[in-house]
Amino acid sequence: MIKIHHAISINILALLIITNYFDSMLDDTRNELFTLQEQISQNSQDTFGILEFDVTVTMYNPAKSQTDDTPNQTADGTIINPTKASEYRYVALSRDLIARWGGPFNYGDYVMLKGTDGYDGVYQVKDTMSPKFINRVDILRTGGSKWFKFDNVVLYRYFKYDQVTLHKHEKP
Repeated sequence: MIKIHHAISINILALLIITNYFDSMLDDTRNELFTLQEQISQNSQDTFGILEFDVTVTMYNPAKSQTDDTPNQTADGTIINPTKASEYRYVALSRDLIARWGGPFNYGDYVMLKGTDGYDGVYQVKDTMSPKFINRVDILRTGGSKWFKFDNVVLYRYFKYDQVTLHKHEKP
């Protein structure tokens, strides 16, 4: 029979391993964001193109009441730590914007938001919104975050010309 201090030690070790995994995932995401921002600022418009979309931006928390039965997993399969949701800089897009449903964005794409009064910046597409929303972006935030809604926000997608087939998304 396992003694109580052995069981506690095993649980602490498991918790440390899981925490290290999530922290490593956050560091990888931050590094990718900084690399993208550097590439955009160092290259001319001849190398990078821009697609723009007018959207409404809201926020969501990783909670069953705002997601599905797996609030710690995004639509692309990424597992998150719900207590650090705001640090990931992930967004969910309405289905009309996701490539799987005919839109211009894929999971993993980096996008930029402008016009959100404090929430502007680069985010990574990781999740999908309910089918009832159109031209909408949801920013993943830690539980208890202040709710917000911004209309007339510009969603940008930067891309290298040699890696993308260009098309402009038309509003339905």
